Amino acid sequence: MLTSTMAVAQTTEEVVDMIVKEANENSHLEKLAHELLDVIGPRLVGTPHQLKAHNWAVDTFKEWGIEAEKQQFGEWRGWERGITHIDLTHPRTVTMEGMILAWSPGTKKNGVEAETVIIPEVENKEEFEAWLKNAKGKYVLVSMHQPTGRPDYNWEEFATEESFEKMKAERSAQAQAWRERINNTGYNSRTIIAALEEAGAVGIIQSRWSSGFGVNKIFSSSTQKIPTVDLSLEDYGLLYRLTEYGDKPKIHVNATSKELGKVETFNTIATIPGTEKPDEYIVLSAHFDSWDGGTGATDNGTGSITMMEAARILKKVYHNPKRTIIVGLWGSEEQGLNGSRAFVEDNPEVVENLQALFNQDNGTGRVVRLSGQGFLHSYEFLGRWLEAVPNDISRHIETTFPGTPGGGGSDYASFIAAGAPGFSLSSLSWSYWNYTWHTNRDTYDKIVFDDVRNNAILTAVLTYMASEDPETFPRDRAVLPINRRTGEQMTWPTPRSANRDGGN
Repeated sequence: MLTSTMAVAQTTEEVVDMIVKEANENSHLEKLAHELLDVIGPRLVGTPHQLKAHNWAVDTFKEWGIEAEKQQFGEWRGWERGITHIDLTHPRTVTMEGMILAWSPGTKKNGVEAETVIIPEVENKEEFEAWLKNAKGKYVLVSMHQPTGRPDYNWEEFATEESFEKMKAERSAQAQAWRERINNTGYNSRTIIAALEEAGAVGIIQSRWSSGFGVNKIFSSSTQKIPTVDLSLEDYGLLYRLTEYGDKPKIHVNATSKELGKVETFNTIATIPGTEKPDEYIVLSAHFDSWDGGTGATDNGTGSITMMEAARILKKVYHNPKRTIIVGLWGSEEQGLNGSRAFVEDNPEVVENLQALFNQDNGTGRVVRLSGQGFLHSYEFLGRWLEAVPNDISRHIETTFPGTPGGGGSDYASFIAAGAPGFSLSSLSWSYWNYTWHTNRDTYDKIVFDDVRNNAILTAVLTYMASEDPETFPRDRAVLPINRRTGEQMTWPTPRSANRDGGN
């Protein structure tokens, strides 16, 4: 007897129900986050951790039956972070919170103990250069001393109105005075570091407060010869006051790092082949690299695991996608969208035949905004794709059609610049800008997994609908009206919740 296997047609409702069920009852998000953030850690471009993350992602995709590979797109300065220990040794002993910046050199073996000095108040460059001999053998404090370590929302809740206004005026005046102090040296915030190095300073001490409790922005070093240390606001303030009052504080810094020469940089590309239209594509997009003050949890671990989880779910429940689904985990976004820009340049066939790209890169919150990015027919296509998204997820989303072109500093900009339909799944803040974006507090515990699970469902459903759509997304761009008062292009807001649900 002959037998045959026939694919059973599935309705949209059935597929969406399976996506939701798999996402909620068999979620891999917590495990993925643990492996990526706790075990591998931060993914600064050019570091062994970044390479380890790409290898892990390739292996994970393959475990799910999804073909994946690392694709080299360039080279970067290889660097590896070691330990950073900072201790106040005089006039009392305090272990301080801080670390050297990315790509900073370390200290000499066993560390260096020295007094601290502050950038002086001078009238001109000649006066500053005469002062520079005082920096020799010292750690130099180069950041403004903040008048408060409390975020504004704390002042708003507890301070009198007069006290709050007084503090803000004081902070503004101090910031202006500090800018003038730097300007009067004849250098800017970067070139002054080179002058201090040349003068024989043993290290640079800074503090870049993010305006939240216990949070600092941690970026890269502009120095090549001596370590640059970022201290917490609290410890920097202590050190500044001790120095300013003439208590002659000393700190001991023991920091290590390794220069690794030029190393290869990668994107991780995973592919689920299409059946009916294999030469048309949907791309699930997130940058995989991070800064390394924290572990890059919300920038952009959450976006990365969202796209990985969406791909895992689709592989399991959507067996024959019409179009090819690509997951792009981009390298070196933080240095200028390097990975996604290289992919666009190297893969013109994907760009030319892109049905849609969905990018997530602004924190752990549920998606609440979706713009048509200036595409004239975005309302028609994104509107019907969104119709399939469960209401408890879609009701949070405000849409703007056709919207305005732009990339917001993330990887979908690389595709929009090439004329391809890329869209940002923009999420609720959860104090992203103050507490986790590029900070030392961007860690696993800041993830709101219920929101990330919603985002994985949203991404999977939008991808399924875009893949099944019998029509190809047209590339006509909207010509938007100009605001005569400001000279800027105007948007045409169309909140989806109002269109379908009668408001929230």
